Amino acid sequence: MSKRRKSQRAAEATPKREKVRDVFVPRPFEGLTDEPEWIALRELVPAASAPLRLVTELVEEFGERPVTLATVLPMAAPAMTKPDGRVFIGLQRHQQSGDVSRDLAEALLCALRTEPGGQVAVPPLPGPGPRLQDVLVDGPLEITMHDGFEFWLDPGAGEDPTVQASLERANAAVYPTVRLTAARAAYWCQVPEKAHVRWVLPDDEDAALDALARLGAAGTLTLGEDTRFAGMFRAHGRLVPVWDLPEETPAGEWEDPVAQFAKRYAEALADTTPLDAAGRRSRQGLLGRQLTLR
Repeated sequence: MSKRRKSQRAAEATPKREKVRDVFVPRPFEGLTDEPEWIALRELVPAASAPLRLVTELVEEFGERPVTLATVLPMAAPAMTKPDGRVFIGLQRHQQSGDVSRDLAEALLCALRTEPGGQVAVPPLPGPGPRLQDVLVDGPLEITMHDGFEFWLDPGAGEDPTVQASLERANAAVYPTVRLTAARAAYWCQVPEKAHVRWVLPDDEDAALDALARLGAAGTLTLGEDTRFAGMFRAHGRLVPVWDLPEETPAGEWEDPVAQFAKRYAEALADTTPLDAAGRRSRQGLLGRQLTLR
């Protein structure tokens, strides 16, 4: 038998792997109570965590296993399990499909199926299946901000020199970030030589853009003296305006300016009349000032 015939027979005998089709979902967190906070934790916040609650069906199948949402896990892993049964899910990860909600749900299910303390294997393209909205009890996120990633570690683990070195590298990438109370999903952060406020708006993109355009035309788009509206970016179907701030002013002093801006924004959002000429020019200007994420 020729080599070609042998390879043909081998190919016929080998079952074909079903191709997984990717699907893009522009608003993966749609329907969740804290959609803007999910977006902020995925795109803006370096180190934070929040407890999650499994739906009844999963509790009945896997038991009461505590689940923690983390902005990022070691090596940007999608999930990990602890020897005591705790599960961690990472929002910021290397491999992902076009549906972030499906990715996270699959990572959670893979972690629940993994023996406590074992390595979690998660497919890069999970295919059709449950999404976050199907596997979690929905509600506001109880977010805890962290200065570093010590929350990854079990007691005593930090004494290992290798673990300590890895942790120090991860912590070095964390820039100071403060969750503001003046508006949901608004965060102050300080990066080298700059400070910003970034706010994930909860509203439809077009309506939010019109509201920002009205404020721009009225000259009330900044947060006060020595501030500058830097632009905005899109993230998971929502707009995120960004302001440049004086570097030396602490985060707490921006609570009132952000609250005042939120009030102006709500009033502009409630105005549904067509934009006038100044508003249309302002809108076009805003579209030209879109920022690159991160």
